[in-house]
Amino acid sequence: MSVIDEFLANVELPRMVTVRQVFADNAVTDVASAVRAEIARPEIAALVRPDMSVAVGVGSRGLAELPTLVRTTVDALRALGARPYIVPAMGSHGGATPEGQIKLLGKLGVTEESAGCPIRSSMETVELGRLPNGLPILMDKEAMQADGIIVINRVKPHTSFSGTIESGLAKMVTIGLGKQQGAESCHALGFGKMAENVLEMARFKLEHTPILFGLATVENAYDRISRIEAVAGDRILAREPELLAEARGNMPRILFRPIDVLIVDRMGKEYSGTGMDPNITGRASTPYVTTTQEVGKMAVLDLTENSGGNATGIGLADICTRRLYEKIDFPATYANCITSTVLAGARIPVIMETDRDAARIAVKTCNVPDLDQLQMVRLSNTLHLEEIQISEALLPEARSNPSIEILGDPSPMMFDAAGSLLYGD
Repeated sequence: MSVIDEFLANVELPRMVTVRQVFADNAVTDVASAVRAEIARPEIAALVRPDMSVAVGVGSRGLAELPTLVRTTVDALRALGARPYIVPAMGSHGGATPEGQIKLLGKLGVTEESAGCPIRSSMETVELGRLPNGLPILMDKEAMQADGIIVINRVKPHTSFSGTIESGLAKMVTIGLGKQQGAESCHALGFGKMAENVLEMARFKLEHTPILFGLATVENAYDRISRIEAVAGDRILAREPELLAEARGNMPRILFRPIDVLIVDRMGKEYSGTGMDPNITGRASTPYVTTTQEVGKMAVLDLTENSGGNATGIGLADICTRRLYEKIDFPATYANCITSTVLAGARIPVIMETDRDAARIAVKTCNVPDLDQLQMVRLSNTLHLEEIQISEALLPEARSNPSIEILGDPSPMMFDAAGSLLYGD
């Protein structure tokens, strides 16, 4: 028996119960029809001229219905007489290589075949100008060769800074289409200046490049699209703060606070830019994002395949598993963190050999004097929060909340012979 085994020998895990958190569900029922209707609006359709080439910026986030959004947009542009092609708009993601960015799009279901148009991937940029503070404003060279540019993105709160504009169309114009060099420029002064830099770089690009419109989505708490809106380029900076407020109001959350121990089954880029959304966990890599959740100890157990080994955000956890650690692609992770200048996201937590030991060390170190009152929550990931597990001590709070449905009785946490938890999405 190792010394760690001795430390954990008498640690008992609480009994857990599955509950359903109930949020508003106002999903768009026909995404393709909604996209076509938005692009067909006279003020949007008039921006597209016959035979013009149009670069369609598509990012690395796991947007709901992304392949449908992309294919329908491409078809709608072609119906207006345009010649569309896709450019990866994801800054340094995909290992900051053209091939890696195409591969990452493929993992999200976007290929030349699915989209019905070419994908032109390059890390080359064109310098358009400089901000008054000297930072260069850079744009994807492939996008700049088009007669027109559009971007497709979800509007939502950012994971590392707060402002009137956070993650959405303007950020994709600034950072996504800036490729690695443009993303590095925008991040150069740290996240304390990000809200300002994203806004000012986007303003310059909107004035000096042929950005026609952005296709914005807002998602509800169930990861379903609740709004699709085509926003003309000259209205993006005025409209996006309103969409951000709507997205913030839609966000799912853990309806328990504070939490002594939080267990996250999987982290991944399709869930959050930092693998686990700080707006959910309360754990942020910078002091410039406003969060409300309080968590004592947090353990993360696995990394999704779609992340391509990019474990940015792993440093926000206290504990991880050997399984997760061995999946990390350090060059891809470091490229992301160095570009953002936030190295904390790549720090390695305490590594435990099994899920069981990761959960037990979280409990042992959470500083709760009476473990019968341990407030523990388990999530499959930080994007899908409808069904979660809570410890028995949280049942009285759950019963008193009309937005929570109790789906079973408390039962011990179950593990297989290898010590892996038996509970999926």
